[in-house]
Amino acid sequence: MENKKTQLLSRRDFFIRMGWYGFFGSLFLVFSLGVGTVGYHITANLGWVDAFLNASMILTGMGPVDKLETNTAKLFASFYAIFSGVSFLTFCGVLFTPVYHRFMHKFHLDLGDKNL
Repeated sequence: MENKKTQLLSRRDFFIRMGWYGFFGSLFLVFSLGVGTVGYHITANLGWVDAFLNASMILTGMGPVDKLETNTAKLFASFYAIFSGVSFLTFCGVLFTPVYHRFMHKFHLDLGDKNL
């Protein structure tokens, strides 16, 4: 990781860094989608495709598709919705970290500077 006294990464290296951050962020989204799919399959007795659909819709903020009948399924859906919101924000944070770092590095901003 470079500091403000080193040169800016080349575009090629920056895009490689972006790729790695995108890869790890995507792994986290796949994990989150897997948790939701398995949870809906078990708690709501949905088929795998319907469970995947519900998990995808909740994870993207669209809302559930199927009506949930049991309290267990409703509780799972509630906690999964909260988890999904945090997951999506985490994904965005991980994905945009290299861009933010490059911006800060390029303009040599020091947020701890008292002279602002």
